[in-house]
Amino acid sequence: METRMRTIVKAVIWNLIGLAVMALVGAFITGSVMAGGTMALINAAIGLSSYVLYERIWTRIQWGRCLG
Repeated sequence: METRMRTIVKAVIWNLIGLAVMALVGAFITGSVMAGGTMALINAAIGLSSYVLYERIWTRIQWGRCLG
């Protein structure tokens, strides 16, 4: 089982990677660094929250775990 802190650190690192990628894609598509950055920040906030919730739910599910 993971600690809450490990889950949060993993989520933050994953979202920083996603933030950079989304900012680049958003800037490329819109032609605006500001619009791309705004899109990336909104996406990162939603993604981080969703990921933490998702991971915490899965820590409570025993299916597929090897106990031994």
